[in-house]
Amino acid sequence: MFSIGQLSRRTGVKVPTIRYYEGLGLIVPEGRTEGNQRRYDKAGLDRLAFIRHARALGLPLEAIRELIMLDPTSHADTHRIATTHLADVRKRIARLRQLEAELARIVQSCDGGPGHECDILAALGDHGKCDGAH
Repeated sequence: MFSIGQLSRRTGVKVPTIRYYEGLGLIVPEGRTEGNQRRYDKAGLDRLAFIRHARALGLPLEAIRELIMLDPTSHADTHRIATTHLADVRKRIARLRQLEAELARIVQSCDGGPGHECDILAALGDHGKCDGAH
């Protein structure tokens, strides 16, 4: 049996995050000591390691919850979740590439040196101005 601190050290997940996952029902302590300290078994340790890896891959907690609840032989559902997440990641990458290109264009309009007019704020247009109407 592992304490919550031992689980944290072994997985690199902070204690408050473990408690948060417990509150969401993603991980459940095997029991508690007479002093009311949480105790986790090897399955709890493995579950937390799985959650940490899934989060590192950027999976949202709802997808992780769904994966945890799946029958281990449910390959079609697992594939669907992974495929959906991959599509989301690819969309984010495309948006980031567009952002990168736009920022590169804006930055090239100014060398940052003194003695000339900087076009960065002009390139941003009115987006940075506040008209008090917010």
